[in-house]
Amino acid sequence: MGIIVEAEIPATDFELGRILTLTRGGTISIETMGSTGEGAVPFFSVRSAVRDDFEDAVRDHPSVSSLELVSSNDESSLYAIEWQVSRDLLFEGLGATNAQVLDATGAANNWRFELRFPSHDAFDEFQQFCADAHISLAVSHIYNPTKPDTGPWYGLSEPQRETLIRAVEGGYYSIPRKLSTQDLAEEFGISDQAVTERLRRAIVTLVENTLVESETKESAATED
Repeated sequence: MGIIVEAEIPATDFELGRILTLTRGGTISIETMGSTGEGAVPFFSVRSAVRDDFEDAVRDHPSVSSLELVSSNDESSLYAIEWQVSRDLLFEGLGATNAQVLDATGAANNWRFELRFPSHDAFDEFQQFCADAHISLAVSHIYNPTKPDTGPWYGLSEPQRETLIRAVEGGYYSIPRKLSTQDLAEEFGISDQAVTERLRRAIVTLVENTLVESETKESAATED
């Protein structure tokens, strides 16, 4: 049975953290990352105030193949980065244990991750991998998203929860629509594309951990 782990890792302990260095403060948020294996391309947002220095530092890093500006507004910019995943021991460990990166936010010194593992055994294996690779892993929460009473918000990350609640309360899903992705982007300081992706992931996570799980349990009970 899958689990979700919230943990912090020093930026200097993994290659992507060293690449995405913020020289003048601020934060970086990975908006989506479909894979942790070879060829993984994360999309991430960075505050526009530090964009120029950030771009120069990242483009010059020897592990970076390309850095593409996907979209930008006054508050933040969305990038896609291709880097040599094989050099990153953290992502090697995530790939080896079939883990998914649900959410990740980095500052100058530290990154906060929300990770999904297929089982407790897989997470135990990942912890041992980190210990062997000298990656400091500070775990703050572990919970099972398929059991709402054992973990918060049905597996939704805090940014997903805040964005989805604001979208519903503000009338994004109303007919006619009272709130646009641009409105939400301005409120949260991210791009429209990042808003759309965050809402998509939030809805998928919510459905998987409520309706799909309930249907699976009912089917199992019927078979018994």
